[in-house]
Amino acid sequence: MRNKRRADIGSYSGEKTVLFVAGSTYPASSTFDLALDGQSWMDQLAQNGYDTYLVDVRGYGRSSRPPEMSQQAGENAPVVRTPVATSDVATAAAFVRQRNGVSRINLIGWSWGTSLMARYTAEHNEAVVKLVLVAPQWIRDTPSLADSGGTLGAYRVVNRTEAKTRWLNGVPTERQAAVLPEDWFNTWAEATFGPGETQIKAPNGTVQDSREFWSVGRSLYDPSLIRVPVLIVHADGDRDCPLEMSRTVFSKLTNAAYRRWVEIGEGTHSAFMERNRWQLIGAVQMFLDERPPY
Repeated sequence: MRNKRRADIGSYSGEKTVLFVAGSTYPASSTFDLALDGQSWMDQLAQNGYDTYLVDVRGYGRSSRPPEMSQQAGENAPVVRTPVATSDVATAAAFVRQRNGVSRINLIGWSWGTSLMARYTAEHNEAVVKLVLVAPQWIRDTPSLADSGGTLGAYRVVNRTEAKTRWLNGVPTERQAAVLPEDWFNTWAEATFGPGETQIKAPNGTVQDSREFWSVGRSLYDPSLIRVPVLIVHADGDRDCPLEMSRTVFSKLTNAAYRRWVEIGEGTHSAFMERNRWQLIGAVQMFLDERPPY
């Protein structure tokens, strides 16, 4: 876990506390706390008076690795499936609540992380103030870009040389530098892969979940069980979690206290690390700050 807060604020309410979790390939620590133009998303929220936390679930970033990830990939079944990762989120959320002496906190999930945060919220509405879903995962009729096919081992190897191509999938060549400046990509790659490193391992549990659930019409949580306010933020160029997924999740949030959907133009699945990130970050800030008159 990582925490950022202002030193001049002595205590934080649940309404002013936020926990981030990332997606199925890269850790939260090199995405939400990635300083671009000198400031990360965590930095910005902290400066605006929020106690901000992130958690790398097991197998990602600096968190502990399942022992299967130290063996040959093909020797074991996929590790870190959604229920296991959701339990890590639950442990992190309980720690934050206890540390701050609050009963509820805000949750922000990205990609697969939206399924973790939404599943946790559906089971623990009483522990959540508001829920933010960035590029939500849902039932799909297109192949997952994280699934290269074939038999799945415990983990997959992700190459730095292929990361940018996948990131900018679908962005016209002449607009790629405008969407993702080269130095921003390099900053992210250094933080994610490490100086001089060209590969990382990513657990395959989420890919197996996609095969057994999302790709065959089965969901891993029920949006109608969520009763807290929900914000969905999506970018129009997202090829990993296309627009129809956001539309469907939004339509199923029938019991949310209130719900909102913001669509960002000229962005990809990783919009909060791109040139138009200010729009996404601003929309989330407004949602977290607002206090409805009822």
